[in-house]
Amino acid sequence: MASHPEPPFPDQQQPMPGRTDAMSPRPDHGEDSYVGSGRLAGKRAVITGGDSGIGRAVAIAFAREGADVLISYLDEDDDANETAELVRKAGRTAVLVPGDIQDPAHCRAIVEKAVADLGGIDVLVNNAAHQATFKEIGDISDEEWQLTFAVNIHAMFYLTKAAVPHMQPGSSIINTASVNADKPNPTLLAYATTKGAIQNFTGGLAQLLAEKGIRANTVAPGPIWTPLIPSTMKGDRVTEFGKQVPMKRPGQPAELATAYVMLADPLSSYVSGATIAVTGGHPIL
Repeated sequence: MASHPEPPFPDQQQPMPGRTDAMSPRPDHGEDSYVGSGRLAGKRAVITGGDSGIGRAVAIAFAREGADVLISYLDEDDDANETAELVRKAGRTAVLVPGDIQDPAHCRAIVEKAVADLGGIDVLVNNAAHQATFKEIGDISDEEWQLTFAVNIHAMFYLTKAAVPHMQPGSSIINTASVNADKPNPTLLAYATTKGAIQNFTGGLAQLLAEKGIRANTVAPGPIWTPLIPSTMKGDRVTEFGKQVPMKRPGQPAELATAYVMLADPLSSYVSGATIAVTGGHPIL
């Protein structure tokens, strides 16, 4: 069985949204382990938050399965360029689109760029997220609450609405939810609330798009070792991160990639409205 880093981790703190190279240990995105088999040959995928963490792992896996990839990200140019290089090394096209998905016009521009540069969209992965930790509800500003919803759920609506007219039967929409959708962490109140909304949005979307032949599903990760952790948490919440699940460690981004590949694969044609839990043994009911 493969060995994965376990807590305790070094004490570390980064400014939001965090950078991969500053993390210790460095996350594993499947750079040296993921081997494709052509499951997504010729597909065109849009991945938000594709520069690092789960998004980077998905971009690598999709490319090695034969897909061209548009990587949407905020402003982490170094991370985004590293991901794009990994996609290109797999022999696939990588398109980088920086910008803030809080802006509905930018969401529409992402879709337009994918259509122009990739020739269409077969897979939309709504993965980008914002989170912050607060011990008291009074500590959550109105602006923080609105930001979390704007990034995590409103942008998902804007991107999906723009993408669907360009998606053919057999296309797939994959949204990143969280274990927090079913078991909300009280210190992540805004984030957890949006993740519950994502799960509900996806369930309704799967029904709404079924006649068009477009599938919609979610992946619900547990604790995953990404730049979001040292940039949004402090102290023992970082050093002991992931210890609370049955596997006693956080997941690595690479460990989620196969879930996204399965949901994007045309052979999963009867899977829609589902939530795939990747939680290190923590059950989602």
